[in-house]
Amino acid sequence: MDIQIGRGKTARRAYGIDEIALVPGTRTLDPSLADTRWTLGGIEREIPIIASAMDGVVDVRMAVLLSQLGAMGVLNLEGIQTRYEDPEPILDRISSVGKEEFVGLMQELYAKPIQPELIEKRIHQIKSQGGIAAVSATPAGAAQYGASVAKAGADLFFVQGTVVSTDHLSPESITPLDLAKFCQEMPIPVILGNCVTYEVSLKLMKAGAAAIMVGIGPGAACTSRGVLGIGVPQATAVADCAAARDNFYRETGIYVSIIADGGLVTGGDICKCIACGADGVMIGSPFARANEAPGRGYHWGMATPSPVLPRGTRIRVGSTGSLEQILRGPAGLDDGTHNLLGALKTSMGTLGAKDMKEMQQVEVAIAPSLLTEGKVYQKAQQLGMGK
Repeated sequence: MDIQIGRGKTARRAYGIDEIALVPGTRTLDPSLADTRWTLGGIEREIPIIASAMDGVVDVRMAVLLSQLGAMGVLNLEGIQTRYEDPEPILDRISSVGKEEFVGLMQELYAKPIQPELIEKRIHQIKSQGGIAAVSATPAGAAQYGASVAKAGADLFFVQGTVVSTDHLSPESITPLDLAKFCQEMPIPVILGNCVTYEVSLKLMKAGAAAIMVGIGPGAACTSRGVLGIGVPQATAVADCAAARDNFYRETGIYVSIIADGGLVTGGDICKCIACGADGVMIGSPFARANEAPGRGYHWGMATPSPVLPRGTRIRVGSTGSLEQILRGPAGLDDGTHNLLGALKTSMGTLGAKDMKEMQQVEVAIAPSLLTEGKVYQKAQQLGMGK
């Protein structure tokens, strides 16, 4: 139902993750019986969690460790790892400067050209250690480096921007990436995003996406909603895009996974997103807190280095435990940021959901909270992630 904002504008009520709760059903089951497996681009994983393609979250080591633990990490192909042969001194500089110098330093460091040979090298490093080589680039980067990614034998390609659409208007001097053609020509599955509406997600599915990323600006290290005013609360965005997935599957027999991306900090957040229809989630801040994370206890947005309009802040998240503790436990914290797999299994057991499909069908109730999705940064601070 539309709500009238004023005489000339109406709006639809939308809900953030903190405004909903999951309702127990008529049965329960032992958490050990909960099956959390999912498939992305033909690759089956036990844990439906992906580490964000952010320089403070995923490097070669993290990508390999995440693969070994049953999850997956995505490497940013337009970041530090592909601009510098040895990224360690660069990451040291990023973690050492004050807030006033941060954006200027980032713009300086990210001005160094991307080296295609480093793209291939990083992919080879991940695969040689038995990891899943999932990589990410903007649409412009995908057009420029897609051949290098294919040549190196990556497993999955995430084409990711603040907003991605099949209908993009550009100046005559610029040829936008043809997403449908790109998906068709790439020899590996292509994941497209980000989007937040039924209509756009359906178009991306028709373009040939293997999965869709859902979420614009809800993350703790992203300031797009503050800078641009764009976004849809995540619970509603996921539910809308999941509806497009289900209708597309009924019409074509092709199942396109929905990945909730951004604003998810705790195990409860992940459970709620899946209950809204997501097949998996992409998170950054919780993994940035791992002892093994490349950010040295910091987490920053992908658009922070922009020379024109920087977006995304750097937050101090600290280090709270090993990557294994965060993913599989045993938990050393009681705030929901450790043992994410255990949280999902326990929630599924409490709700009586045997597998991910049943988890997507559990009852959801509206539970207004003082915390809304526009206050994810404050929520992160409460969990000791923004100090």
